Amino acid sequence: QVQLVESGGGLVQAGGSLTLSCAASGLGFINYAIGWFRRAPGKERQFVAAVSRSGDMTGYQDSVKGRFTIARDNAKNTVYLQMNTLKPEDKALYYCAADNELRRSAVRTTSAQYTYWGQGIQVTVSS
Repeated sequence: QVQLVESGGGLVQAGGSLTLSCAASGLGFINYAIGWFRRAPGKERQFVAAVSRSGDMTGYQDSVKGRFTIARDNAKNTVYLQMNTLKPEDKALYYCAADNELRRSAVRTTSAQYTYWGQGIQVTVSS
């Protein structure tokens, strides 16, 4: 049974930083591409960042480029999202997602490309 558990969310002031973690179990982690998505109140879920199964390729939504960094530790079955210079518009429920990927360096950037999802974790940024 695949499980993805997010942690590290919370309340932070604008300009601050948070690091989200996504711990995976029940899957061959090294064979899975991972992504982070978010849903702000009243808005649709949107792509934030993704990393290939090998960790050598990443992708970002334009609004977070230069501020967020995604990385994975295959030895710990965990993916991290380092979020710096947070803005009030970053406030959302953040989800990690995973799917089996045959291509070593492929990055998946749409929600339809992922089968497994975590429960989500809240990030709130005060102005």
